[in-house]
Amino acid sequence: MIPGVRRNVIDLLKNIERNIFNFFSHPPREIAYACVNEKQIQHQKFSIKDIVGDGFLLAVPKFRRTVEKRWKRKFGSPEYQWKMLVPRTNIKVCHECGHYHERGRLCGNCYKKVEAETKEIQDKIVEKLANKPIENEVIVLYDGENLPDQPKEFWQGKRIIEMKKERPQFFSKNLLQKTTQQPSESTDVKPTDLA
Repeated sequence: MIPGVRRNVIDLLKNIERNIFNFFSHPPREIAYACVNEKQIQHQKFSIKDIVGDGFLLAVPKFRRTVEKRWKRKFGSPEYQWKMLVPRTNIKVCHECGHYHERGRLCGNCYKKVEAETKEIQDKIVEKLANKPIENEVIVLYDGENLPDQPKEFWQGKRIIEMKKERPQFFSKNLLQKTTQQPSESTDVKPTDLA
C-alpha cells in the first residue's frame, strides 16, 4: 500500500474507535487527563514583578519607525535642523595618475601600486628566508643596482634580496632606509590646515 493512503486509513480507524467510546458515554482519554476539580482552582493575581523577579527588562521598541521619521533623523527637518547633503570641496586630482582623492590623504590608485610592489618584496623575502624569523635588516636590490660601498661592519647580519626587474619610479631607494633623525621629545603641537 502507498504510505499516504495507509496513514489515512489508520487515522480513519482511530476516529471510528473514539466515536464508539463516546457513544457509550465514556470520556475520551485526552479529556480525562485534562479534567481538574474546579474547587482546587484558585485564581491568583500576579504582576510582572513575579514573572521577572530580580531581573530587568530592556526598553525594546514596540512599533516600527515610519519613513518620515527615519528621513527626518537622517536628513534633518527645515523647522529644526537641516542636514541636507552638501557637495564636498576637499577633493583634488592626483598629479601622478589623474585619479580623484581627498585632500590630505594618499591617492588610492597610487597606493595600490605601492602596496602590490611591497607584497611582491614580502613574498620574495618569505621565499628566500623560508620560516626563519626576520631579525636582521633586509636590503632589496633591483636589476642594475650594486651593493653600496660600506665597511664590513655595516654588512654584518644583513640579508640581501634581489628582485629580477627594474626598480619602479615611485619606489625610491630611500624608502627602504632607516631614518637618521632621532625621535623628538618636544611636546609642541603643530598647527593644522596651514596654507
